[in-house]
Amino acid sequence: MNFLRQSFALLRLNLEGLMARIGSVLAILIGVTCSVGVLVSMLAMGTGAHRQALADVRDDVAIVTSRGSRDLDSSVPRDEASTVADLPEIARGSDGKPLVGFESVVIIEGHRRGTGVRVFFPLVGTSANVTAMRPEIHFTEGRMFQPGLHELVASNPCVRIFTGFELGAKREVRGADWTVVGHFDQGNNTQCVLLTDAEALMAVFGRSNYTEVSVRLKSPADFEDFRTALEGNPALHVEAKRERDTIEERVKPFNALLNFAAYFVGAIMAIGATLGSVNSLYSIVDARRRELATLRAIGFRGAAVVAATLAESILLALPGALLGAALAWLFFHGMAVSPFGFSFQLDVTPQLAKIGIVWALAMGLIGGLLPALRAARMPVTTALRAT
Repeated sequence: MNFLRQSFALLRLNLEGLMARIGSVLAILIGVTCSVGVLVSMLAMGTGAHRQALADVRDDVAIVTSRGSRDLDSSVPRDEASTVADLPEIARGSDGKPLVGFESVVIIEGHRRGTGVRVFFPLVGTSANVTAMRPEIHFTEGRMFQPGLHELVASNPCVRIFTGFELGAKREVRGADWTVVGHFDQGNNTQCVLLTDAEALMAVFGRSNYTEVSVRLKSPADFEDFRTALEGNPALHVEAKRERDTIEERVKPFNALLNFAAYFVGAIMAIGATLGSVNSLYSIVDARRRELATLRAIGFRGAAVVAATLAESILLALPGALLGAALAWLFFHGMAVSPFGFSFQLDVTPQLAKIGIVWALAMGLIGGLLPALRAARMPVTTALRAT
């Protein structure tokens, strides 16, 4: 009898006897299910945050920042910003003016409703033509801010998540009172967005340079010509990136933090589940010791015993992986969370389910290795002993 036939024959015998050891089987199943469910649910935070960050990204929008800057460290001088706005690749609005937004970003403090927890998030000073730049913005209450005045407009998630953003509310920014004059929705974006006039904000903070310049191109295909024009002008010290690439870079550290937490907690759960699987498989092997020793005595090779035991361990982990991924999708997919002031919905994707399955199969392989070796080394003399 060759190796494969021996392995399959042993595997069939092992699986046929599982009902007699249902307690050990359930221990493996529950451990793997919990481990995979926790891992997939926590990884869903990263995919949800990534999807939310790119929810309203436009392919025809480019972001111009100072060359070599990172995140919000950019500084674009006014004269360079004006030069950027004159480039021919930029689209124009109904008034014939270029669709360019000059932006200045500062970090302000907010407090969560109910808990009062302090959270820091950006206040974006922008141009009054932001609604032409972002047609997905539509006001649900109030009006747009007026240039030059200390006025704020807040997205509806700001009103739901934080205190002090009701219509007419006063917010202190740099020692001055700013009035909330409007509420708006922005497409599929569910995070807090707070806008004001860039010039008024820069005057209060004593800034002379913009943080960045966003431009609406005539078409996505014009991006390369636009970037080439910027790079070819020796008077400019700026660089352009597609909006999608810019947002990807900004959300990457946050995603990395979420994924680290997911794998850290998932690894702890996996270690516990794997140790539980080892103990359960040891008990299964001990319960079959006379059977295994007898099979060895009639010619079954140790390698076939190892292969069959490992295959059994992996097959026992597979239902737990599927169940864990299914429970993660059922209970957590679409759940709204707001860590660090960033609001998004958990997104359990097929790719995360695949990661969970691979994770579980690895647990089954590792958990079954030592019991498999023990089964293969079962002394033949054990078959001659009484139970």
